Amino acid sequence: MENSELKKHQIKVNLPGGIVSVGNLTEILDILENTSVENIRFGTRQQLYFSANEVQLEDIEYGFQTLDIRIEIDTDVYPNIVSSYVAEDLFTSSNWLREGVYKDILDAFGYTPRLKINLIDDSQTLIPFFSGNLNFISSDIGNYWHLYVRLPKTNQIYYWSSLVYSEDIVLLSEMIERLVLNQKSIYDDQSRFNGQQLEEMVNESNKFIFQAPSSPLKLPDFQVPYYEGFNSYNNKYWLGIYRRNELFPISFLKDLCDICSKSRIGQLYTTPWKSLIIKGVASNDRKLWNIALNKNRINVRHASNELNWQTEDLCTESLQLKHELISAFNEADLRTFKLCFAIKINPKSGLFGSIIIRKQNTTASTATGTLFDLLYTTDFNPNSNHYNTYIKGIQRADLLGHLIDLCEHYCQLQTLATVAQTDHNYETILDAEPKITYVQQCPHCLSIYDETWGDEDFGIPSNTAFAELPDNYCCPTCETSHLEFTPIAKETLNSH
Repeated sequence: MENSELKKHQIKVNLPGGIVSVGNLTEILDILENTSVENIRFGTRQQLYFSANEVQLEDIEYGFQTLDIRIEIDTDVYPNIVSSYVAEDLFTSSNWLREGVYKDILDAFGYTPRLKINLIDDSQTLIPFFSGNLNFISSDIGNYWHLYVRLPKTNQIYYWSSLVYSEDIVLLSEMIERLVLNQKSIYDDQSRFNGQQLEEMVNESNKFIFQAPSSPLKLPDFQVPYYEGFNSYNNKYWLGIYRRNELFPISFLKDLCDICSKSRIGQLYTTPWKSLIIKGVASNDRKLWNIALNKNRINVRHASNELNWQTEDLCTESLQLKHELISAFNEADLRTFKLCFAIKINPKSGLFGSIIIRKQNTTASTATGTLFDLLYTTDFNPNSNHYNTYIKGIQRADLLGHLIDLCEHYCQLQTLATVAQTDHNYETILDAEPKITYVQQCPHCLSIYDETWGDEDFGIPSNTAFAELPDNYCCPTCETSHLEFTPIAKETLNSH
């Protein structure tokens, strides 16, 4: 049997915090090159992936064992710890969260987490805030963090009532993980969980220093920073490298490591956008980097509307759809400034985006061809944890038209918001109503509550706001509580 016909395995290597030393990366690349692996990828949790067949696998396992580096083969039991360390000095303005704090926390992990842990600077927008299970987000008090808990396979987020001290993050994470994983019937894959009960169980240990928050977390105004190419900072340059096909050739990365060693750069950084960033490039060394880029035919100036997409790891289907939509966006000359998009083939994948393209995995979808739902976050901020439904059950061929409409709606809202903050007289624009109005839809039978009409059978008069419905109001068709209803654009109902 030819090697090309052998079964392919996906191997994952965690890079805690998205940081990898040049020395370690060089050793990894040497193992892969010696076993004829040609490319690696980076994942949405800043980890490293590569493919290998069964013949290569034995030597790869032995090589990583000699380096004392854990690998996972065709599994993802131990998710990488995500951090915004890559954004320090480039995209952040934090007063206290610096390199030493990140490294102290990462070095303190004496166990390998099974929950997804995020360490996030609250002033940056390169790294998502809430994509983990335990999301530690810096507060305005030095060495104290907000904690947002989102348990596995749920979309419910619980805000820890006290701030967490930096030195307690590891022990607290381990305790929460033990409680959650030992009581899966209560916490795993539940639509709702009792976060207060979890917090009380942790507090009973009296092992932690908690601090009352001085102010709530305020999400920064979102914009994907341009994370590619040569960019200046602090009298030096940083280099960002994005690959359209997500593949980073081993030979190219070895060239980068060689230049890093020659120019005394000690580490590289990965991002959730599946890209690589190198900091500390001296001005007189830029020619070395350009030689490596030219030699390996690496383009470092892609359009911004290609860099604002999140796709699942190792998913050919989502990558193909991304390329198809980007091409169509370019053809339509569509403005996507301050927006980012996520394609979810697996509905429970931990991607984030202003606009979510979610594949339906239902019997109806199979019978009629692939169907998609379009969702968007509150204020179109991808770090918001609340999703609104724009339209459900549309064909792939119809995605572009609805995405254009949704982007146009966002631009109109931005225009109205900007004009409202000025002193100029723009009555004509301000009098314009947004295109989209909303009704509330039952998630089970798809019945609609329209405030304009109310519900005569239930004694609800017309023009009764959804928020003013009585607690016992339920779907007139299937009796689902109205608390489970989701907003959906009224204008799209005829598209179903």
